[in-house]
Amino acid sequence: MKMSLMKKLSIGFLLAVVGAILISVFISNYMVGKKFNNYLLDEQKDKVNKIVATAQDLYDDKTGFSNFNKDELLRYAVLEELYIQVKDINGNVVFDSGNSHLQHKNMMESMMGNMMKGGMSKYSHMNLGEYKEENYSLIKNKKNIGKIVVGYFGTSYLNQGAVTFKMTLNHSFILSGFIALIFGLGVSFILAKQLTKPLVRITKTANEMRKGNLAVRSQVKSETREIQELSASINYLAETLQNQEMLRKRMTSDMAHEIRTPLTTLKTHVEALLDGIWEPTEERFQVFYDEIERLINLVNKLQNLAKLEQADLKLNSTKFNLSEELKKTISNFEPLYLKNNYTIEAKIYKDIWVYMDRDKLKQIMHNLLSNSYKYLKSNGKVVVELKEEEGICIKVKDNGIGIPEKDLPYIFERFYRTDLSRTKNTGGSGIGLTITKSLVECHNGKISVESKEKEGSTFVVWFPKEIICEDK
Repeated sequence: MKMSLMKKLSIGFLLAVVGAILISVFISNYMVGKKFNNYLLDEQKDKVNKIVATAQDLYDDKTGFSNFNKDELLRYAVLEELYIQVKDINGNVVFDSGNSHLQHKNMMESMMGNMMKGGMSKYSHMNLGEYKEENYSLIKNKKNIGKIVVGYFGTSYLNQGAVTFKMTLNHSFILSGFIALIFGLGVSFILAKQLTKPLVRITKTANEMRKGNLAVRSQVKSETREIQELSASINYLAETLQNQEMLRKRMTSDMAHEIRTPLTTLKTHVEALLDGIWEPTEERFQVFYDEIERLINLVNKLQNLAKLEQADLKLNSTKFNLSEELKKTISNFEPLYLKNNYTIEAKIYKDIWVYMDRDKLKQIMHNLLSNSYKYLKSNGKVVVELKEEEGICIKVKDNGIGIPEKDLPYIFERFYRTDLSRTKNTGGSGIGLTITKSLVECHNGKISVESKEKEGSTFVVWFPKEIICEDK
């Protein structure tokens, strides 16, 4: 049977409080009771020692015990509920307190009976009938002058005040435990409610997301750090899923457009040929061929992207001079740039040797330089930088049209293009940067972009220092 979190927390807190109370009461009662009993026993011994000392003081060196004041010993016997008997050196009884100590037994029996009626069964084990007598030698001036017998029942040290104190102490423990239990129950309920209430609201938000409402957000505000972080994570997840849903819909639309455009061109040209509007010339067939090639290139890029995103992507890593390789790549692009009066410049550290996949590096640079070329303005310029910064850092800067700020988070997504017109003159299929990102990440690298609209863009590619070869 499943139980709510609030109920579990309440029961857990309550059990912890009850356990703590029981342990505290048991230990406290045991320790206090033990110490108090020891204190009473010490008091009993002091009484006996005082009686012995008094009997020794009453002895007279000349008359012995014949003329001593018996009232003082009798008073002790009555007040302390003890039996006292004094014998001289010859064994003759010179003092006997009588049955005054039995009054204590009767009183204690009555007291214990009342306590048992009141629920204090703890004292029922006391043996009130156990009577003890202890013999002590009387010595004065290092001379044995007789013997004293002190008799008492086993509970004689438990006078009415001591028993009342112990009863009050036990009642205090019980009352304190009950109050602590009520307090713990209240605190456990409050804490459980504070913890579960925001979790219930977060759960409702998650359920709304599951139903497809990705615009919902968690509005939970809590002083508990973990709950606040959970709420923020749910909101981040909702925002991410919402963005991914938008990208999915846009990707579907873009893919349909990319495929439909060449198919529409082919269809209209074929219809014109079938209707006799156009003659089947070499130029017409060249158009067919170009559109078919466009479709083939699109399919190949999609296939390459799928391969790059596979977990088992293999790298053909070799050692080579990265500085020289970048210079060659830049040289290959110079004619294309010069044709449109663009400038490409290199700022490359010399002799940086690396161990990585040369072909994939070429593809990365080809995609980045082609992308910069497509969006340059008149008198456009591209600068390629290479340097060591806790690894390998490659920057491709251009002064082109830039990227709108709203598009920056999605620039590496499939088919995402900032140019929604999708004309042939302003870019390709929107897969190039996605492929570039995959190629960089398969080397454990990172790629990022900084851009301002109408000012240009800077693509930054970083590779870890593990790929650097110290020996040239």
